[in-house]
Amino acid sequence: MSSTNTDLDLESLFLPAWVQDKPAGNRYEKFTGNEGVKPERSFSGKPGERRAPRRDGPGGGGERRGGPPRSGSKFGDRQGGGFRGGDRRDDRREPVRRPEPAPLPEVTVTILPGEHGVESLARQIKMTGRAYPLFQIAQLVLDKPERYSVQLGVKKKADGTVAQPLFVCALDETPWLSEDEAIAHVLKTHFATFYQIDRIATEPPKGVYTFVAQCSISGVILGPPNHHDYQNQLRKLHSERFSRMPFDAYKAGVKIVRDEAVVKKWIEDQSFKTEYTVLNVPEPLKLPSLEEVEKHFRATHKETIIKSVETLVVSGVLSRNLRSRGLQQLVRQEWEQQRHFPLQLASTLSQQFAHHGLQFFKVNKTVTHVAVARPQFLDLDATPVSENIKRIVSFINEHPKCTRRKLIETLAPVAKPTILEVKPDAAPAPAAEATPEQTAIIADLHWLAHQGHIIEFADGKLETAKKPLPKPVKAEKKPAAEKVAAEKPAAEGEGEQHGDFESQRRAPEAGLRDGVVGGFLVRRQVEVACELRRNGGAMREHVRNLAPRQPAAQGDHEHQGDEENDGKSIGH
Repeated sequence: MSSTNTDLDLESLFLPAWVQDKPAGNRYEKFTGNEGVKPERSFSGKPGERRAPRRDGPGGGGERRGGPPRSGSKFGDRQGGGFRGGDRRDDRREPVRRPEPAPLPEVTVTILPGEHGVESLARQIKMTGRAYPLFQIAQLVLDKPERYSVQLGVKKKADGTVAQPLFVCALDETPWLSEDEAIAHVLKTHFATFYQIDRIATEPPKGVYTFVAQCSISGVILGPPNHHDYQNQLRKLHSERFSRMPFDAYKAGVKIVRDEAVVKKWIEDQSFKTEYTVLNVPEPLKLPSLEEVEKHFRATHKETIIKSVETLVVSGVLSRNLRSRGLQQLVRQEWEQQRHFPLQLASTLSQQFAHHGLQFFKVNKTVTHVAVARPQFLDLDATPVSENIKRIVSFINEHPKCTRRKLIETLAPVAKPTILEVKPDAAPAPAAEATPEQTAIIADLHWLAHQGHIIEFADGKLETAKKPLPKPVKAEKKPAAEKVAAEKPAAEGEGEQHGDFESQRRAPEAGLRDGVVGGFLVRRQVEVACELRRNGGAMREHVRNLAPRQPAAQGDHEHQGDEENDGKSIGH
């Protein structure tokens, strides 16, 4: 792993593209300007040579031999059968249905930034004091596979069982979705670690053979169709390399070859017998076929070489070249999603940056930046600071989005150097050193950036931390004591059962007009008023009937006598 791909230089990565890329040469060195133009037809002018008419001129169609002249349309007259074969609308074919892609395995994929790269980034941010956009840093991490790693994990169902098991080969740390895939990978890639191939001479096949069958896809010689081992070789090759193809379709593709060299090669192959010697065992053991080799590997080495895991971290380079097709498609899909919007990677970066002591803030409430400090407003009137700091802050406020170079050139200018004649053999002049005034400006600028009073972005522009807006004052709620005090007079009004009925009837209406208490108290007063209004007349009548009769007063007797006289007169 090279350091150029792993290390992230923020100073160069955030420069424009034309600054980052060094031109390899003149791209238009061999450009003539006539590319893509069709050459005109040549005419030699020899006698008897006819020049073909131009098709792009007026009447370019000319006359057709043995047929009517061309019409103005490119395809002729459609009504007169200009298309060959008549109307093509009747020759429509059904669209070819592509098979649906196989579902992706139920495995979690998480892209993790490299620890070395994150540490290098945090060191650069602390040294420069600049603020960098977090999501752009995540995009830079995804650009090179050496800068990140991929974590694979299993998913569990509701009952706790694993939805898709995950296996790893201990020899090369490659992930697999099944034991069969992992074992096939070991026997194909690391076969020489466990077994040795030995070829032993045997008797060649008897008989005369003039032709053999050969696989048209792989070129493997299967032997004569009348050989006793032909069917076994055919089915073995199909199961090992072409199992997804139907057997009948594969068998139909086998061709018969009558070449003597091919027949001789098959006879030579049959004159040797292949045996497999087991290595790294105390007693020598020979196996006759690959099937026996696989059985021996499963019984002897499977438990130590193939392991079942729940999580596995692979490097970014290995994740680009996974041998398992399902895992390769899954990792590719996750990488493309993060490339479009790296939310998960940015969240992981923020946690690692926070572990290194960096801070985060949003610019205009949209873009998240990472810096050495959060913006802190500096009140020059209330905070005692030096004159240099006041000049720096005032200059940035007066010249928004200015650069560090412009600020230093303005606040600590340097006299223009005299132009000297440079001789070709002379050594280059040393770079001009910073003056004490410039050094003081740079030191104060560094302090302001690390305190959060100014923000220096990745493109070099400077801004001051804005003054925070005052928080809006919320309306205070009524305390509970006032609410209880407002309910108490209403309760006392309900207890008064005697008194003037008219005053009891108007009391709730006055409470409604005042509106002092809440809606609950007003509604309760209305209910009390309605209750008194309904029961008031019946209660007075009941009290009158229960009261004892009193002797009538003098005035009453006089009225009673008048009533009796009226009755007599009516009777008469």
